[in-house]
Amino acid sequence: MKKNISLGIIGTGRIAKRFVKEIQYISGIELSAVYNPHILSAEKFAAEAGCGVHTDDLNDFLSRVDAVYIASPHGTHYEYAKKALLSGKHVICEKPMTLHKAEAEELCRLSLENKRVLMESLKTAYCPGYHDLRRVIKEGTIGQVVGVEATFTRLTPKDARECTDAEFGGSFTEFGSYGMLPVFDFLGTDFDNVRFASVYGDNELDLYTKAFFEYNDLERGAGTEEFRNLRAEAVVTTGIGVKSEGQLLITGTKGYILSPSPWWLNSYFEVRFEDPKHIEKHENLYEGDGLRYEIKTFKDAIESESYGELCGNSEIIRAFVMEKFLSRRYKKGIE
Repeated sequence: MKKNISLGIIGTGRIAKRFVKEIQYISGIELSAVYNPHILSAEKFAAEAGCGVHTDDLNDFLSRVDAVYIASPHGTHYEYAKKALLSGKHVICEKPMTLHKAEAEELCRLSLENKRVLMESLKTAYCPGYHDLRRVIKEGTIGQVVGVEATFTRLTPKDARECTDAEFGGSFTEFGSYGMLPVFDFLGTDFDNVRFASVYGDNELDLYTKAFFEYNDLERGAGTEEFRNLRAEAVVTTGIGVKSEGQLLITGTKGYILSPSPWWLNSYFEVRFEDPKHIEKHENLYEGDGLRYEIKTFKDAIESESYGELCGNSEIIRAFVMEKFLSRRYKKGIE
């Protein structure tokens, strides 16, 4: 009988609690240990999760597991992921995986060198609805994609981590990874410029940000022979203290796709055309918190030894954009 993959959790916050509930739906992988540098937090979380092992000793923790799920604050992801990979563990890490391009490149390299799976935990990418949306676009149903607008906002309690972490908090570090997913999937990562506009709170964190990605020469897709010098601009909108319509709009030369709020669940989207009566409706499965889809993808990649397939250019460029955003956040303007 094949041995279950033993997985340990680093971090004991809100998302880690949801992960514990979702892992129960995936056979072949089980929670084996909990780590937190604050031992009382580790003990409490382990008791609630029904996990017999908890510790504040990272080396002891890593010796007990085959893989780790990193659900700690943003600024700690890189060091934990690097330590785990060097210890021969597979890693699934909450978004953003890192906040610097060089760190993302290093982690991707280490995953290949150590023959271990590295995956950014961006649940939308692994949901059935998003797979369906990718298929529709790949088939050329809406022609050449020339625009993407993705919005993710939430009115977050002021005492939450994303509203209080002075170094790595704010709306864009929290939700920007979601918006960049369809931008890079459907327009590519070779943009010519990215600029930001933000609204800041009293603690200097961005409550609301728009990121504008400019593409001056798109690679041609299906059915684009009649178009020349195709350009595009994508907009990613995030908010933790400002509320907006959380939809995804993908604009094409033959039609467009509208995925209504909350688009990141992608349980429903419409393909629309010039004829307003011509609407293709797509309804897709979305179970639980959606994390079970990424957990299964992670488990399958480990079992099939698919090293490097879940970490590549998109993850690296998302880290580059995060780095660029953080480098100018306190300028409080448009650049």
